[in-house]
Amino acid sequence: MAEPKAVQQAEDEEALDPRRVAAILDAVEAGDAPRLTELLEPLHAADIADLLEQIGPADRRDFLRLYSGEIDGEILSEIDESIREEVIDALPRDVLTEAVRELETDDVVDILEDLEGPQQAMILGALEAADRVAVEQAMGYPEYSAGRLMQREVVVAPEHWTVGETIDFLRNSDDLPDQFYHVILVDPRMKPQGYVTLGRMLATRRDVALRELKEDSFRTVQATEEEAEVAYIFNQYHLISCPVVDENDRLVGVITIDDAMNVLDEEHEEDMLRLAGVGDDSSPADGSIATARSRLPWLIINLFTASISALVISLFEGTIATLVTLAALMPIVASTGGIAGTQSLAVSVRALATRDLTSSNARRVVRRELGAGLLNGLALALILSLAAFLIFGDVTLGLVLGMAMISNQVVAALGGVLVPLGLNRLGLDPALASGTFVTTLTDVLGYLAFLGFATMLLL
Repeated sequence: MAEPKAVQQAEDEEALDPRRVAAILDAVEAGDAPRLTELLEPLHAADIADLLEQIGPADRRDFLRLYSGEIDGEILSEIDESIREEVIDALPRDVLTEAVRELETDDVVDILEDLEGPQQAMILGALEAADRVAVEQAMGYPEYSAGRLMQREVVVAPEHWTVGETIDFLRNSDDLPDQFYHVILVDPRMKPQGYVTLGRMLATRRDVALRELKEDSFRTVQATEEEAEVAYIFNQYHLISCPVVDENDRLVGVITIDDAMNVLDEEHEEDMLRLAGVGDDSSPADGSIATARSRLPWLIINLFTASISALVISLFEGTIATLVTLAALMPIVASTGGIAGTQSLAVSVRALATRDLTSSNARRVVRRELGAGLLNGLALALILSLAAFLIFGDVTLGLVLGMAMISNQVVAALGGVLVPLGLNRLGLDPALASGTFVTTLTDVLGYLAFLGFATMLLL
């Protein structure tokens, strides 16, 4: 029974929990560098990067003053781009030089993309000549392309080599990447012909030719390919790594699964933030002014769209004045429609991002959403009509509520899929503006249906 407790204790010692954070801040405030190092020693580089994002600017400066000598390349690459420039400015030149020299070229490119010219020059100047050339060439590719995402450190072998020759070559090489998953097979013109996994190679006799061990999953991507497309390929075909080729199909680098999944995570995060109407670069480390600036434009847009709903309501002033109960009931229809629209929208935007929703199956998805909206509308209408009758004793009022609920549920379900489909067809990001359109649609038509039916049946 003692072993589980020991395991739990070890996990607690390595976790970035509130108690450890408080102890770290106490050590920073006291200027106790040995205690700070002791507290951070068990933590992963990603946890230290998270800590830097969580604490305030003043504490961050004091932290870096005490701990800067321990900042290495792994920590630097994990730091969020929102504070990376601040951290780099605070690091001594020799520490920064050592840190960036530890990084693969793709990680250096990732850091450079978020920095201004002077800092980019400082980072490039810290690199060795061969690495600097490789990074500069990668920076020459379009932003958000495979060329920016790839690492130049690749392991290649002629396809006619045997397993034994390849293993001997690898053992005698001094400049292998820190991590790699495949040996890429190339022809004399450096065009990739396939790849072999390390596991399969090590499990095979030395006299077997590499060409006999090629994986069926092999494919390449162009250096100019968008990184979102690369992430999709990795996810769709379950790749571990993928060679990158130039316009002549010659090997120029390789993308590994960790970088592809980072892109996929960033795409999901951007979609989530855009659906919420905030900037896709928002971060907990941002200050109040930056946070307000990213949110205000969408709040202003929502202010104008809400005015359309107010205009619709104003058209039925006479109806509302005659039956004041309507004023209390009409938000129920609009808000329930808004929730239904958000549900449909979230599923549709996600399906578009993963390419599960395409022009070939759009009609089927629209029919499905129409059916779901109608069924939900009928169920909600029954509940709401019965409640209206029991509370107000008015069958007609219940009928009005039920009809309006069915109408708005159908509109919400259809809007949640048709709006993002339409924006996608126009070449616009469905996650960026769909939420505003769908909310406006359900609000306006919800009020219009409810007050319109009430005018026809109750007056």
